[in-house]
Amino acid sequence: MVLAQILLNGILLGGLYGLMALGMALVWGVLNIVNLSHGALIMLGGYVVYYLFTIGGIDPFVALPIAMLVMFAVGFLLQYYLLNLVVRSKMLNTLLITFGLDVVLTYLAQLTFSADFRTINPPYAGANFALFGLTVPSVRLAAFVVAIVLAAALWFLLHRMALGRAIRATAQNLVAARLYGVNPSVLYAVTFGIGTALAGAAGGLYGMIANLTPYIGASLTAKSFVIAIIGGLSNPFYVIFGGIFVGIAESLTALYIGPTYSDVISFGLLVVVLVLRPNRTLRTS
Repeated sequence: MVLAQILLNGILLGGLYGLMALGMALVWGVLNIVNLSHGALIMLGGYVVYYLFTIGGIDPFVALPIAMLVMFAVGFLLQYYLLNLVVRSKMLNTLLITFGLDVVLTYLAQLTFSADFRTINPPYAGANFALFGLTVPSVRLAAFVVAIVLAAALWFLLHRMALGRAIRATAQNLVAARLYGVNPSVLYAVTFGIGTALAGAAGGLYGMIANLTPYIGASLTAKSFVIAIIGGLSNPFYVIFGGIFVGIAESLTALYIGPTYSDVISFGLLVVVLVLRPNRTLRTS
């Protein structure tokens, strides 16, 4: 029964991990940018939901769409006025500028929010229910459901809507997309905005199960990178499955080896994937 509980916890946590990685995988697949500021954007999304809840009195799950709109605007502006300047340059340049952006966002968050630990604590934060002898935390289950819904929405956008087809076409053949009237600068900004909105949703959910500080970005970026490599973006659900896989692996590692080794197993999985599939790429095809 203990093993079953650990597996359940890993699955629920993995859904949130997958949502964290969705935005990074989308941006990487379309813009070919490994966004090292992704975790900082997740952190900012968490703070948006935190203040909507504590100051505005808005339920955190109701606040998620608002946070996504705010973070979409942030992402759109960052891409349109900053990252578009280097989007087609060498990858080292994009790594450097996104790393610099991560540092700036982290220290701005420290100045604005302080370094205190904060948690989004709605009245039902500790609620759970029993299912087949297992304890199911309500907030983690809700976060898992939100992750699945957003992955489905991203799949629908990419495969059934004109905007999604334009995004995929641009990722596959930029010249051909231009011939069909696509404006790459605007499309890149919209794509980065969508990825940032997904990061904002992940941040809001993360703040309900863990502490928010300005310094969580680096670890969340690393986690998202691992899952994006494992899942790719041929289908957004693969990213979610990648997150679930990592969540289960971490939970089992914490049970049988020790909680301090959870991050080690994540990067161990990354090494295994890169060794077995060195030519793996992220594309929206």
